[in-house]
Formats: sequence, structure tokens, C-alpha cells
Amino acid sequence: MSTDRLEQYRIFMQVADRGSFTRAADALGLPRATVSTVVRRLETQLGTRLLHRTTRQVSLTPDGEQLLERLRPLLLDADGIECMFAPQAHQVAGRLQVEVPSRIARKLVVPALPMWLKRYPHMQLVLGSSDRSANLVQEGIDCVIRIGAVADSSLVARPLGALRMVNCASPAYLHAHGIPVALDDLSLHRTVGYASPSSGRVLPWEYLDASGAVCGLDVPSAVVVNNAETYLACCRAGLGLIQVPRYDVQELLARGELVEVLPDWLPQPVNVTALYPHRRQYSSRLAVFIEWLQGLLNPHVVA
Repeated sequence: MSTDRLEQYRIFMQVADRGSFTRAADALGLPRATVSTVVRRLETQLGTRLLHRTTRQVSLTPDGEQLLERLRPLLLDADGIECMFAPQAHQVAGRLQVEVPSRIARKLVVPALPMWLKRYPHMQLVLGSSDRSANLVQEGIDCVIRIGAVADSSLVARPLGALRMVNCASPAYLHAHGIPVALDDLSLHRTVGYASPSSGRVLPWEYLDASGAVCGLDVPSAVVVNNAETYLACCRAGLGLIQVPRYDVQELLARGELVEVLPDWLPQPVNVTALYPHRRQYSSRLAVFIEWLQGLLNPHVVA
């Protein structure tokens, strides 16, 4: 693979992950026109259209989705080659125990772990993946990654960004109940309810009004769950509308297995935070893990 083609692929991946030529250009430090030209040239060379372009957003075509799926591990591997031979990588050693939400673990962390293990061959990562609220001190956990509001004042909190959100439903649900096009339509619909694993409180349907204020609606739910995997499974089974981080369902949306609805009334981006105890030294093991995870999250958080 030539250097020029590799750079084209990197630029294409940034546009696909960020859903915008402008945001990709900002992240890459390039003019927007350059990014657009590179992607257009790549499409010409490959003989296929990779992106749907509208005035509001950029989304992947089926061919673009297939290309991105093949490219991502290759580009991650290429990015990590230099790090594999950096002296500091071999000096980081030992055991690190972390808790990561199940969907972030499955969709982002685990696919990138082979590169992590090459980069830090003397480390052992103990990866817990659930939506529960862990007690770091009692359980000997070095770090926990949490989504949403954080109330643990006894812990050091490092913000990692805010994930872009999407409203969606299955085609079967929309065929049976119709497509909501305005907030008033939600009175005729139902959601999959999500109960906070820590408080048990069922979260309301959320949206931002014209002023940017967060508003909530009580929309009926036939089923309420407290696990992200089950939440998504219920949506795919046609049990109701859900609100979920876009990264988690972008492949399903691209394949038509889920459908975005109410794009003008999105919920507030949800914060991702790394938490670790005050009494523990911020070790090199924890530092490299958080920096690595930040890199995995960057394409999916609000700029």
C-alpha cells in the first residue's frame, strides 16, 4: 500500500467517523477543500461511491461501510508500528485492572486490543465490562470508565469527551407504528425504557430545544432494561425507540438494520469520564491506558 493511498484512507476514515468534511478537516489540520478532493479522488480510483453527501450530514454508502470495516484495523496497526519500538513502550509493565461499559468494551476496546498488546508487551490488562457501578477501592480497580453524570466526589475525574447521540428504531417497529417526524408524534409511540444501573431511575426521552436547553418527555415503555446490550437488542426486536451513542449503531444504520428518526431533536451528547482513586499514584500504566482510550474515543466525541 503506497504512502499516498494510506493517507487517503486515513482521511476517508476521519470523514466517515466524524460524519463531516469540516470536522475531519479540523481534526487533521487540513483545508476542507483538500479533504473533499482527497475523498473524491479515492472514490474515482476505487470506482465506487463511498459517502452520501447532503447539506446536513455525510454518511457511508454500503461500499463505504465495507471499506471502513476493512480499513480500521489496518490503520490502527499502521499507527502503532512506531510505538511498538519506542523504548518507553517496553518500560511500561505490570497489571492494570479497569472497568469499561459493555458496549465501549465490545465496540471500541476489544477490536483494538491486539495493537495494545503489541505496543505494551509487558502489561496485563484485566478488563471488566458491565454497566454496573463498581467500587474502585474495595474491588482493587485502577480505573473505571463511566458514561453520563458522575457523582463520585472522592475520585479523580478526567473527562474524555461527549459522545454524539442518535434516536433510532428498527424497520419493523416503524412499519408497525409509523415514523415520528415531530415531538408531538411521540404520544403515539413507545420507547425501550432504560433504568440507571446505579439508581434504578428510568431515564426520560431527552432532546435539546432551540435554545440548547435539555428537555425531557415521558414516553410509555412496554419494557424497561438496565443493560446496554439488552437495550439495543430490544430495539432491534422492534420493541420501541431508543436513544444511543451514534458510534454504537453506525454500522447498523449504514446497513439499514436500524433507522434514524427525529434528527432535529437529538439528546444532549453524553459525557465519558475516567475515574480513579486519589490515594493511588497516577501510574504510567494508567496514563498510557487513558491516553490510548482517548484516541479510540476521539472520532466519536463532539469536537
